[in-house]
This record gives sequence, structure tokens and C-alpha cells, in this order.
Amino acid sequence: MRCIVELEENGVWPAEGLESQVGLRGSSVDYAAALLLAAMAAVLLAAVGYQCAATWRWIVGSLCRTRRDGDSNCDSLSRQAAIRISHSLPDLQAEPLKEEYVQEHKDPAKKVLRQTTLPIVPTRHQTFQRQLSHRLDLPSIQFSICSLERADSSIGLIKPELYKNELVRQSSTESAELEFCGKLHFAVKYDQEVEALVVKIFEARDLPIKDVTGSSDPYIKVFLLPDRKKKFQTKVHRKNLNPVFNETFLFSVPYEELRQRYIQFSVYDFDRFSRHDLIGHVVLKGLLESTDLQQQIEYTMNILAAPQEKKDLGELMLSLCYLPTAGRLTVTVIKARNLKAMDINGSSDPYVKICLICQGKRIKKKKTTVKKNTLTPVYNEALVFDLPSENVFDTTLLVKVIDYDRIGSNELIGCTAIGSTLIGIGREHWLQMLDNPRKPVAQWYPLNKSPPNNVTLPNNDAQSAGLSCLNGR
Repeated sequence: MRCIVELEENGVWPAEGLESQVGLRGSSVDYAAALLLAAMAAVLLAAVGYQCAATWRWIVGSLCRTRRDGDSNCDSLSRQAAIRISHSLPDLQAEPLKEEYVQEHKDPAKKVLRQTTLPIVPTRHQTFQRQLSHRLDLPSIQFSICSLERADSSIGLIKPELYKNELVRQSSTESAELEFCGKLHFAVKYDQEVEALVVKIFEARDLPIKDVTGSSDPYIKVFLLPDRKKKFQTKVHRKNLNPVFNETFLFSVPYEELRQRYIQFSVYDFDRFSRHDLIGHVVLKGLLESTDLQQQIEYTMNILAAPQEKKDLGELMLSLCYLPTAGRLTVTVIKARNLKAMDINGSSDPYVKICLICQGKRIKKKKTTVKKNTLTPVYNEALVFDLPSENVFDTTLLVKVIDYDRIGSNELIGCTAIGSTLIGIGREHWLQMLDNPRKPVAQWYPLNKSPPNNVTLPNNDAQSAGLSCLNGR
């Protein structure tokens, strides 16, 4: 500084320029000092970071070694816990893992449960099948001691003339109790080339009068039962009691399956404005028992008349709806009319009871509520039954209208039956239900004093008089 003042006094250095230059030099020195400090701080931070990273790696390594050392202890503790849980013994002492843990000790006193695989069947259908397969209805057998005596040596010998194979057309019991209403002429043949059963309907004779004009409008439906996948129908012949059809129908079916099949002809009277009247049925069974279907065979058979409708006991309207996928049958009891008066006051207290019978066994029964003091009750109640699709042709519904009495036993007003094995309205209604799945089908039923004779009742019901399976308990 002193040098600068001397230079200024001697006039060598200007005073103002010198001060500005000293200020610039001072600012540059400060800037250099700041850079030096920043460099030192960066070096210090780098050293601290490196030290921290090294410390962190050491900590992580020590933790990993500690964890690896503790894995074995954890495994042993988990196995001991598994042993305690599996054997349900909290006080079980820890033991080294042995082969006995893998293979259980077989104790003969303990019953081993084995897993079995069954077809997927709903629980309600399992109950249905269990009642069919495990319920044994053994008839009562009476034994008596008798003396054996020598009789004619011809007794006990087989007589071939008594065992001639004949076509099973209609049972003698049905023929004796039901009347005929004409004859049907048809022919049957099996065609090997097309693998089909050929059915030819030629004519019908002496049909009954169904119209007020003194004639009928007949036509015929043909079924190959018990499978109803296909059916045929002839043309309607107007005002003709001796119609000539001359129509041919083919059922595609393997030859061996004909042993379980039978043909049914249903003769109807066509009505344009109301329900078609059923005239009668013809059933041909035993297709392969005594004849060779390779050649055409002609038949002339009586038409079995449908049961006459009796309305003196009243009528009942029922609706059927079947769900094949779910295996559920819904029977809706809609209403009744013109019921017979059972009480002294000229009225009745009716209710409806329905019994589901399959293969001669009673599976389920349900009933409606009681309607007091009425001969025209309105129910509108739905009764649901579990019915697998494979049992629809083996099932019969037994419907009974009963008069409720507070004192004493209930009285039967009338009954009816529905099913594919029947003849008449019950069969037609059942088949119509199967042809229209998931749709309700309604029908009026005339009540009878007893069920049809061809209804297979359970043993305990057949022995009792008056359908005990439907009586209230």
C-alpha cells in the first residue's frame, strides 16, 4: 500500500485508477477463496459418503449372516408347530424330524376315511335316487306246513303249447274293464338300408261319433316310446268314421333298441274351437319277441277307448311345468269346481294332496291349504317336486281332493292320476308338459272315486282301501 502511495505522490500511478484496480484484485481473491472452500467441502462430502456406504455394506452383510444362521432355527420351529397343529397336541415335545412324520401310524382301531369320486348330482336328486335304490318294500309272505302227496305225474311238466310267444298288445285286465271304439289297420317293418322302423297306417273303421253333426274329424298321432324325441301325425279326415289314411312314417332307431321300444297310436277327433277329443289308443309291444321285422307285418287291432269323464264328483284344474336342467317339477293347483258336498250343511272344506310315485315307491307327498265352506275353492298354490330327467317316464302323480273334518277322519271327495303310463287326459297332459319344457300347461281333470287300475301304488297303499298314501296323518 505504501508503494502505491509513493507512486501516486511521484505522479507515476493515478490515484483513481489504482483504487479501482485494487478493488478488482480484492474481488478476484475472494472468488478464488470461495472456489477453494467449495472444493474442500466436496472432498469432505465424498469421504463421508464413502465411509457411510462402507458402514452400510458391513451392517447389511452382518444381518444376512445372522438371518442365514437363524433359518435353520426357524425351520425347526415351524416343523414343530406343524406337528403340534396336525396332531392337536400342544404339549408335544420337540423331536427331530423322522420318517414317522411322513407316514402315519396305522391304527386298526381307527377307521380310515377314504375320498371317493362320485358323479356331480344335486343333493335333492341324491335323496330321490337313495329312496329308489335303498328302500326295499318286501311283501308279506305267509308260510304254512302242508303234506306233500304224490299226484298225477303230468303235473309240473312243461307244456310248450302254453308258452307260445304272442305279441303283447293290451293287458287282459284293461281289455276287460275298458271298452273298444273301432279298429285300426296298420303295418310295421324294419328297413336295414336306412336303419329305420317303417310304420304304415292304412285305415281306421267304426270310429265313434264325437261331433253334434253325427260324425267325427279323426287323425292319428304315432309315438315310439318310451323315447319321445320324435312323433308323427296323419292328416285330418273331415266327417268320416271310416277314414283311409295310407300314410308312411319312419323312425330312425337301431335294430337292437327295438327290444325296449313299443309303438303307440293315439286317435283324436279334431275340433277347431276347443280341445281335441281323445278317442282311444292302440299299443303294440314286443316288437322283436316273435316276429321278424325284416318283412312287413300287418295288424288289425282294437282301439282301446279312453276312460269316460265323470263330473259328478267335480273337477280340478292343475298346471304342470318341468325344468329338465334343474330336474324340478312344479304342480300348480289352480282351482276346483262343482265339488261334491260332504258336510251336513251342504258344503265342504276341501284341500288337495299330491303323491309322487316312482317305480312303485312313494317318493314325496305335499298338500295345499284347506278352504273352508266352499264347493268352488281357488288355491293358486305351487307344489314343487324334485324329479331327475331320467325318471320322468317312471313317475306318476296321484292327486286327491279331500274334505277336512275337525272331528273324525277326513273324507275322500275324488282323485285322479297323471303320468306317461296312463291312458286318457293324465297321459296327454304329461306328454304335453314334456314337449313344452319350462312352460306351464294347464288342464281340467274330472274327479273319480278311485285311481286308474294301471297306476302302480306302493305296497302299503295298495293294501289299504282309499289311497292311504294321501291321507292326512
